[in-house]
Amino acid sequence: MSDTHLAQFIARTEAAWKQSYQHLPLAQHNDEGPALQSVDEQGRGYWLAQPMSGKPLFDNVAAALELELHGDLERFYGQFYAGSLLFDADFGSGELLQIWSDDDLQRLQQNLIGHLLMKQKLKQHPTLFIGLLGQGEQMIVLDNCDGSVWLEVPGELPSKRLADDIDQLMQQLSPRLMIPEAAVAEAAQEEVPQGLWARMAAMLKHLLPKRY
Repeated sequence: MSDTHLAQFIARTEAAWKQSYQHLPLAQHNDEGPALQSVDEQGRGYWLAQPMSGKPLFDNVAAALELELHGDLERFYGQFYAGSLLFDADFGSGELLQIWSDDDLQRLQQNLIGHLLMKQKLKQHPTLFIGLLGQGEQMIVLDNCDGSVWLEVPGELPSKRLADDIDQLMQQLSPRLMIPEAAVAEAAQEEVPQGLWARMAAMLKHLLPKRY
């Protein structure tokens, strides 16, 4: 995976927001993080992608699983702090994950470990999630062996090959704009699952109940 295609897609996303709404992309939350620029009157965060420092992100995941992770995982997640990237494609609409903050990174690491433990338990070859399709029924995953990109239902084998690699995937996507709902009040946050990580954890919970 090169650095160019993800950066170009983020730039196209930010430009599309500015052209259609005359402002930066909006996230439903306003959690502190390098990408957060300001907060609107409904508590949603305006964001602008910010470069990462290049620090290793997944050494702990590799060590915990005693598994060498495909290099494209680090290159995909390790370029920017940013909000989720919504897209349309011939195979459907969905969103790609990006890291918002260091706390977000920890949640990603924990969910990756849980996902890989699930794959081991089911005696399936390892995959690495990078996004969701539709309402989250399917994950977009990276094959850890060869870097190809697939659709996968949690607990099942990858079912549909989308691209030979992440670069090829990115070339199939168009930015999708969606104004998020108002941020959930702080008092209710513990009762309402928030964000992509919570949805990912919910999909894995039935397979790894002791960890989720």
